[in-house]
Amino acid sequence: MGDMEINLVALLYVNRASTLQKMGLLLECLRDCSRALRVSPRYAKAWFRRGKGNISLGKFEDAIRDLNISLMLEISSSGKRQIEAELKIALDKFKRIGIPGKKTNQNQSEVPDEPDQVKLQCLLTTTKGRGMFCVDDVSEASLVHKEDPYAAVILKKCRETHCHFCFNELPADAISCVSCSIPLYCSDWCQKQAGAPKFDRSSNSFSDLEGLADDLKNYMSDVVLAGTSTLDTGHIAEHRHECQGFHWPLILPSEVVLAGRILVKVIEQNRHASADSNLVGFLDLSHNYVQLPPESKLEMHIYSIILLHCLQHVYRTELPISGIMVSKPVILLSQIQVNSMAVVRMQAPEVKGPIYEPGNALTSNIEQVKVGQAVYVAGSFFNHSCQPNIHTYFLSRTLHVQATEYILAGSELELSYGPQVGQWDCKDRQRLLEDRYSFTCQCTSCSELNVSDLVINAYRCTKLNCLGVILDRTVTTCEKQKLKLLIDAPTVYSKQVEKLKDANIAEVACHVFESDYKLEPQHCLVCDSYRDLESSCAAISQTENCCKRLQDAIASNDVPTNILRDAVKYADLLRTIFHPYNKIIAEVEDNLAQAFCLVGELQAAIDHCKASIQILEKLYGANHIAIGNELIKLASLQILVGDSAASGSISRITAILSRYYGSHADEIYPYLRLLKVRQDAD
Repeated sequence: MGDMEINLVALLYVNRASTLQKMGLLLECLRDCSRALRVSPRYAKAWFRRGKGNISLGKFEDAIRDLNISLMLEISSSGKRQIEAELKIALDKFKRIGIPGKKTNQNQSEVPDEPDQVKLQCLLTTTKGRGMFCVDDVSEASLVHKEDPYAAVILKKCRETHCHFCFNELPADAISCVSCSIPLYCSDWCQKQAGAPKFDRSSNSFSDLEGLADDLKNYMSDVVLAGTSTLDTGHIAEHRHECQGFHWPLILPSEVVLAGRILVKVIEQNRHASADSNLVGFLDLSHNYVQLPPESKLEMHIYSIILLHCLQHVYRTELPISGIMVSKPVILLSQIQVNSMAVVRMQAPEVKGPIYEPGNALTSNIEQVKVGQAVYVAGSFFNHSCQPNIHTYFLSRTLHVQATEYILAGSELELSYGPQVGQWDCKDRQRLLEDRYSFTCQCTSCSELNVSDLVINAYRCTKLNCLGVILDRTVTTCEKQKLKLLIDAPTVYSKQVEKLKDANIAEVACHVFESDYKLEPQHCLVCDSYRDLESSCAAISQTENCCKRLQDAIASNDVPTNILRDAVKYADLLRTIFHPYNKIIAEVEDNLAQAFCLVGELQAAIDHCKASIQILEKLYGANHIAIGNELIKLASLQILVGDSAASGSISRITAILSRYYGSHADEIYPYLRLLKVRQDAD
């Protein structure tokens, strides 16, 4: 890059820094000034703008240094007068304060110390292949595993909003790859880690600057060299091969781009190790190619050929176009399909105006947003359970696995690949896992009776005071299979009966304790009363539009009285048809809570929110993360009405989130941070 281009880049950084300062984004302003100086270290205007930024931040000692350097480098008389005026301001303020500001590293965030990870071992199981087991007992909320991805890629929908390396939200001073200008990064560090080619003039010596004190020369070096540390030997840049020629990652699906990054990493690792390039089974991961339908196999072969052609300009020798070579990315794509993880971020709440307005209550559903896709080699060995004992979360792109309950030594550590018990019933969970991961789930929840699967889609008994469940034909078929497995194993059956009694299943399905009982659809599992589900479903369908209108009104933040009135009648009807623990009732109660909040009837909103939580506790258990999410809604409403119970709700939320996220709960959950701000302001 020539001097003219370098000066232009530095000028653009300084101009953006000026705009950021006017917007009040002072740290972002400072970072852009430093970037300009790494390009052109003797650019007086960049030092001047940096000095003004440090004055605004209260870092007067650094500001004085910046302005003195700018004064030395400036050649115009008018420029020197402007610098001297700012320098006088900085000196006056520094004399009044008299305390130097604490220096911070802008490229690193302080992360709380984490406990040592649990000792794990990978063992072969009889039904699920390899799995991860703990060697010793594991305490609740313990960090059991932590791992950086073997390869990762940002999802297309997040390319303009999140950093392409760490997947955090982009700041106002985001920077792009200097070669292709397409990937965006939140910092110079992420840009360099990703392998974006950099131009850097920071090696310039400042010894020839006569009249400049040695401490200022050292300070110049510190500023200019910040963030330019050499990468570890063997570091393999994940983006560099993508910005040569046309930018094909913009076009191809994310999983194909991820496959390309894995192939490149394997090749580069072999180069560093002076080994032959062996792309067969290099990740030692399972795949589902055999189970895929013909159209999916054809699609994978087409993408494999395209990917190899895209990589030809860099790795022509290692990746020749041949039948054997084409088959390797195909298998890799099928490995990615069943082993990759979605890197997620918690969606931040939208709050406009004063926090005490009812419309700003945190009653909307808390959702996770998928921002990236990654392969974690060790992380892929954790098997699935619909009632997992571990939970995954991400800090930057690093996978963290945490125990959500006490786990005995020798037990398998299992996470959830999809919907858990309480979200969907057994048949729907198994269908999704079969379609997406090509296996039939045989976890405890899918092979043994449990209260949640019985009630989640159940109908109410026609007898007024009976809590027995009535199941439709599809649910009955699934639960019959569980019952048959137990009856065929008498020893297991007797243990399961005791377990179910402890779970209070008798109140909804006491007949399952009878070894000769035959499950039948449309019959109560307590009193054997009959319900005509066809007529019940017909009654429900007549009022479905009412629920849709309420949801649309909530989305528009405007709930007319007539729509709310009709929704209350609709809810009353549903309560006469569906079982009291049916999840649809919980969702209707949640919608009513949001609607009453929007119209300013906060006590009614609290009552419906509590009703929803009581049902969800039956489905998930009292300490599940889903309950923590609902309690955030309740606590937000309680704060708005000045209810002292809010502190108890927040304490319970904190306890639940600590089980899942440890000391990182506040960092990961923007809703929790906002809730605590509101509590402090109350």
